[in-house]
Amino acid sequence: MPLDTSTYALAHLRLDGRRWSELRRIHGQISTQAAADGSAYFEQGNTKILCTVTGPQEPKRGVEVEMNVAAFSGMDRKKRARGDKRVQEMQYTIASAFQSTIFTHLYPHSTITLNLHVLSQDGSLLACALNAATLALIDAGMPMSDYVSACTVASAPSSDQTLDEQDPLLDLNGLEEQELPFLTVGTSGEEGKVLVLLMETRVQVARLEAMVSVGLDGCRQIRGILDGVVREHGRKVLESRVS
Repeated sequence: MPLDTSTYALAHLRLDGRRWSELRRIHGQISTQAAADGSAYFEQGNTKILCTVTGPQEPKRGVEVEMNVAAFSGMDRKKRARGDKRVQEMQYTIASAFQSTIFTHLYPHSTITLNLHVLSQDGSLLACALNAATLALIDAGMPMSDYVSACTVASAPSSDQTLDEQDPLLDLNGLEEQELPFLTVGTSGEEGKVLVLLMETRVQVARLEAMVSVGLDGCRQIRGILDGVVREHGRKVLESRVS
């Protein structure tokens, strides 16, 4: 079904009522699975992921990622096999991002395993997985250089505006991802060091710079949200120990 852009063109609103630079509702929890070394639950809109961390443990294989997509997570109720190419690509991207962020030299003969369980998907799946993994690794006490935060950004729908006047759309839902060219941006630290820059569709070169700029700003916003989740969890832990 084609994306109806009339609402956006007239009122600068998207189909879910957000403006171009607004994030969806974001919710995160830490220590959701007592049996795991670290765990987190993360919602980004209607995309919901549970992440658990095991390790460090022998033998040495660095950072490993296993992603399981539930059959009921999407509208098509399709179960993705372990050898699914898109799942493998996301696993490799997540492992590469955290391989350069975790101080793995402190665990030279160990493996750190991230298990990601996709419970619901409605766009920004890779970005949500990176954010969930960050919280789970922090819960596991893994030494890291900084947070890894990620979001998606898309080229604006076609309209009468010139390329310079069009604002890229931040944090896409599932329908927007199907209809618009988009990329996933993942950064680390307040300075916004880019760890992930993945585009699965084609886009005009003239629009790319604005998309990356908006994506970096979105990552900064999400980093602040992740920091708030961690601080709130730390406050609750301290209060429980004091009382």
